[in-house]
Formats: sequence, structure tokens, C-alpha cells
Amino acid sequence: MTGPADSMDLESTISGPLASGVAVIERNLETMPASPGVYRMLNAKGEPLYVGKAKNLKKRVVAYTRPERQSLRIQRMIAETAAMEVVTTHTEVEALLLESNLIKTLGPRYNILLKDDKSFPEILITGGHDWAQIVKHRGAHSRKGEYFGPFASAGAVNQTLAALQRAFLLRSCSDAVFAARTRPCLLFQIKRCSAPCAGRVERAAYDELVGQARAFLSGQSQRIQQDLVARMEAASAAMEYEQAAVFRDRIRALTRIQAHQDIHSAEVSEADVVALFQAGGQTCIQVFFFRSGCNYGNRAYFPQHAQDQEAGEVMAAFLGQFYADRKPPGEILLSVGPADPAIVGQALSAKAGRKVALACPKRGERRRLVDHAADNAREALGRRLAESSAQARLLEGVAELFGLDSPPARIEVYDNSHIQGSHAVGAMIVAGPDGLMKSAYRTFNIRSADLTPGDDFAMMREVLTRRFQRARKEDPDRDRGQWPDLVLIDGGQGQLSAALDVLADLGLDDVPMVSIAKGPDRNAGRERFFQPGRDPVSLPLRDPVLYFLQRLRDEAHRFAIGTHRARRSKALGGSPLDEVAGIGARRKKALLHHFGSAREVAAAGQADLAAVPGISQAMAKKIYDHFHPQG
Repeated sequence: MTGPADSMDLESTISGPLASGVAVIERNLETMPASPGVYRMLNAKGEPLYVGKAKNLKKRVVAYTRPERQSLRIQRMIAETAAMEVVTTHTEVEALLLESNLIKTLGPRYNILLKDDKSFPEILITGGHDWAQIVKHRGAHSRKGEYFGPFASAGAVNQTLAALQRAFLLRSCSDAVFAARTRPCLLFQIKRCSAPCAGRVERAAYDELVGQARAFLSGQSQRIQQDLVARMEAASAAMEYEQAAVFRDRIRALTRIQAHQDIHSAEVSEADVVALFQAGGQTCIQVFFFRSGCNYGNRAYFPQHAQDQEAGEVMAAFLGQFYADRKPPGEILLSVGPADPAIVGQALSAKAGRKVALACPKRGERRRLVDHAADNAREALGRRLAESSAQARLLEGVAELFGLDSPPARIEVYDNSHIQGSHAVGAMIVAGPDGLMKSAYRTFNIRSADLTPGDDFAMMREVLTRRFQRARKEDPDRDRGQWPDLVLIDGGQGQLSAALDVLADLGLDDVPMVSIAKGPDRNAGRERFFQPGRDPVSLPLRDPVLYFLQRLRDEAHRFAIGTHRARRSKALGGSPLDEVAGIGARRKKALLHHFGSAREVAAAGQADLAAVPGISQAMAKKIYDHFHPQG
């Protein structure tokens, strides 16, 4: 029997932030419905801590009012909870779909998170045009036509596309290019297109090629190949050797596609094979894509989760987030069943608009496919753990070299790029325990109007000022992982002094700063490292820490140069007309056709501008005023 003394005893063990979090949850329980839905835990800044779903919200959330029964990780979450939000749904399946979308969108740190959300490339045979086009496609199915995929990587789809073009000679050019051509392009010369743009193929013959490509991508590869073999033999028997050679080359192209698809299955037509392997508190999930009985490649995922998370929970979270923005196939073969498999299956079926079967095969061909995916998951996780271990040793070496209190969890490296000061950009790359953190990379277009062209010190001051002003604004408490544990700058003592001046102006004196200067004759391996209050140091040529720091410096340099080149190319391809409000592609084209160049447009009078088709008197005045602001 529980009495007031027991209640008081419990209250005495819960105090401080944990008690405050429990109080917030209890207040929300007073009005929480006993229906399906999704709940969100929010911290004091309104940021999501956790997103969960429940068949009965009240019964599920009440468990958080007993933190002594929860893990330390969940207790930390409760202690941070300052508010809650609830969305009710009609069914638990709807709740699961909503939960997966919110986790993917919000990324709450106490949820299992799938970070890699890149869309997969597909092959599209377009519709809505007399001469179908075959192209690589990513994203929503907004164009008319038939989509084939997904392929695991751009490399896989590019290889397949190149072989398909040799096999079926379908055009890959855009409709605009197709309409403008009167002579065959290079692809016709190298036998990768039948040149329908120049009338080198009859409509019926081209439609037959399109039909063969569709059939091949739909799983009828053997029939298509046998038909081509028969045609080649017939042409050879009729002594039409050139035509026989064409069929021979097409057969070779199809064989090349099949050679890249190294795992086939006669039993599995359309399925994803999903295998999970856990070790060292981490998880790898391998996904193999089978379409039309052919393997379209695989990809490894490493979801973020607590070390004690069960495999079934990780699998359920992965499936929900993985298929949140892509259509599931008719069958998903699993190495580990998800938690709540019936609900997950219903949710995926609702997402697909048809039945989606989840299965953990025990024997036969399907089991062989799952075992193969599981082997790949184990090997990928082993490589990742080995890399993490090596990375940890390197970070320990960096901490020792620069006198840091602990291995840095976030290293920021800065570099600039310009040509005589034009199109100047600054670049920041980020590295941590898991290697390069490319999602955290940033670029800075240099804005200062009074900056002397080519003044690297001034550019670095601008970049660092903007970077740390933003960090101080967005993460003032330094608890969101946006502050670096070490800043590396390409340069010598001068660049270091400029960077330290920026931090001093901002009132920051606790951000470790190091500059890397190339040695005599700018030889790699003879770098010197400058730190405030310490003599410059160098490392032995074969020191792995030196190699690691060189790689970071070179990555920042590569990223800065790439960004600069992209900005310069965009500027070269631009026009002063792009800056005039209301001038779109059609009006720009009309003006350039009429006057010959943007310079002539700028020099034209208002009446001359109004004489251009599509340019009204009001638009002519706007264009004239843009180029003659004092007039």
C-alpha cells in the first residue's frame, strides 16, 4: 500500500532540473487525450528534444513522470524538457508516419536519427514527346514518362545509362537542343545515338528501340538479348556485316550492364534487402535495391542512437525515416524484424498505396540475399570502427601537439581564394571524430566594399568576424556544438595575428587558434605551426599527425578554390540585364537579339527600348532608369 510517506520519499529523490521536467510533463498530462498521436519534448529554447508516437498518448507519456524507471539518457531528456506539444491522429499508423516525418525534418537529438537523406538517382524514359529521351533523374516524379530505379549511386546509373545509349541509341539531349539541331552531334558519330533530330532514323524504328529499352529495364533482358542475337546471326548470314556489327555492339553493351549487376535473383523481382549489424555501440544498415530481378546497387547507413538501443527499435526507426520521402517496394526483406512490425508494415503500405510485405526469411534464395547484405553491413561497420579508432588517435595527437585539454570534437579550417581580389570567397571546412563533416562546411562571399583587392588579412578578418558573430548569436551557451575546439588557418604569424585581433574585438579569448605555414620553397612536409605564446613547431616528415593536418589544410584549399571557380563561372555567364527587376529569360533574349549586347541595351534610349517586342513603355522606363540612375 502506497501512502503519503512513499510519495514524499520519491519527491526527495527527484530534485533540480529533473523535478522541473517532471512537473512540465505532469501539467501536460492533465489535458492530454487518451488517443493515438505524436508528442514532442521541447527545451527552454523551443528546440525539439524528442519525438514519439503512441497508440494512447496519456498512457505513454505518463511513464516519463517516473524517471527512476528510465535510463540515464531519458532522465537527461526529461531534465531538459521545458514544454510539450501534442498532435492527435486517427490511428497509430498515421501517428507512425507523422513521427517519422517529424524526426527526419527536426532531427531531435534523443531520437534514433538517419542523417543521410540524399535522394537516389533513377533512369527516366520521357513521355509527352514524339522522340523519347533517356536521362538520369533525381527527385520528385514531376516529368511525364517511365521511371526505373532506384540506383544506389550516381556512378551506377551513369554506367548503366552509357551502356543503354550504346545498346538502344536513344537520345539524351534536352527538347530545346533536339529542336534546334539540324545535323547529328558527336554522340551519333560514336554510335551512342540514332540521331532522330537529323532524321537519321524512322519514327517506327525509333519507337521499337524505345520499347526494347523499356522491356530491358523492366526485367526482360534475356528476351531482348536473344532477339538481338537472332538479328545479328540473320544479318551475318545475309552478308550484311556492318549491320551485324551494330547488333554485336549492342549485345556487348547489354552484357556490360549485366556484368555490373553482380548479384541477381530469379525469385526476387522488386524488393529492398535491409540488413542490420551492431557492434561497439554502433549500427550499420545495408540496403540492397533489387528491381526486375537485377541488383541496382547498395548503400550503407550508420544511424545515430544511444548505445543501449535494441536492434528492433533501430530497424523500426530506420524504416520509418528511410521511406518517409520515397516509395517503398512491394517487398522488404529484413535481417532483423522491427519493433511493432504490424504497425510498421501498415504504415509502409499506406505510404506506398499498396501492400508492402515485411519478411525475415529463414532459408532459400531470399535468405541468401539477406545474409549477403548482413555480411556487407558487418564489414562496413568494421571499417568505420577502425577508421574511428584511427581518427581518435590522430585527434589525441593534435591535442598533445597544441596543448589542448582534450581531443578536439570540432576542428574548423579556414582559407580564402580569389584572383587579384576578384570574386573573393572565404571557406570553412569542419572535421571531428567521424572525419570530415561536410554538412557543416560554409562559404563566405567577401562583401567589404573598401577592402583592398588581394588583401588576405582583411578577407580573413571579415570571414572570422561573420563566423563568430553568428556563433555567439545562435549558440550563446555553447551547448549546441557550433563552437570549435580548434581553429586552423592557412598562413603564418601575420594571419594568426589578424585572426587573434578578430577574437579580441569580439571579446573571445578561449578559442584555440593555430596557423599552418608552408616551409621554405613551400614544400609540403616542412610546415611550421604558429600558436599565440608559443614558439613555432614542426613535425617529423612521416608523423601521421602532420599528414592529418596537411589533409585538413588541403581540403580547405580545395573547397575554397572550388567555390571561387563556381562564383567566377557564374559571373562570366551572367549579364548586367540579370540585375534589372522584371527582366526574365524571354525579355532578356528579346533585348539581346534586338541590340546585340548588354552594353548596347545599357546605352539605348527609352524610345528604342520600347520598340523591342515584349517591352512596354513602363518596362522601357525601368530599364533606362536602371542604367541611368542620375538621369
